[in-house]
Amino acid sequence: MASFKLTINNRAYSADVEGDTPLLWVLRDNLGLVGTKYGCGIAQCGACTVHLDGKAVRSCVLPVSAVGKAKVTTIEGLSEKGDHPVQKAWDEVDVAQCGYCQAGQIMTAAAFLKEKPKPTDEEIVGAMSGNLCRCGTYHRIREAVKVAASKTN
Repeated sequence: MASFKLTINNRAYSADVEGDTPLLWVLRDNLGLVGTKYGCGIAQCGACTVHLDGKAVRSCVLPVSAVGKAKVTTIEGLSEKGDHPVQKAWDEVDVAQCGYCQAGQIMTAAAFLKEKPKPTDEEIVGAMSGNLCRCGTYHRIREAVKVAASKTN
């Protein structure tokens, strides 16, 4: 076992785990940050999406040893008061149904809009296509990304 120094949500953490432990399990089981969800374990659903230096990554397949000095942001750290433009848009559009996929959807949308603040509908569909929603709220997800984009420009 090794000790990993991590910067998560602008706070310093230490985790004593095997280097091949997926970041998802370090976040949830070792550090108590349970907003990031387990969906598939093979980086196909997006429920585990976090930011690594601002880029959306799938934490279920990212070994903690690969994080290095990168800054990790989870849904808990996206905004202090839940007032990130994407979070506000999610509420405004009433996206969530069961809510399980929402943390990953929001993290993907936030990273996408940071890189592409004025996306087309096709770009939104492309950016969000790797995130699955068991409830089928894709139309509301797309609408919320558009609303968030309109409020950040």
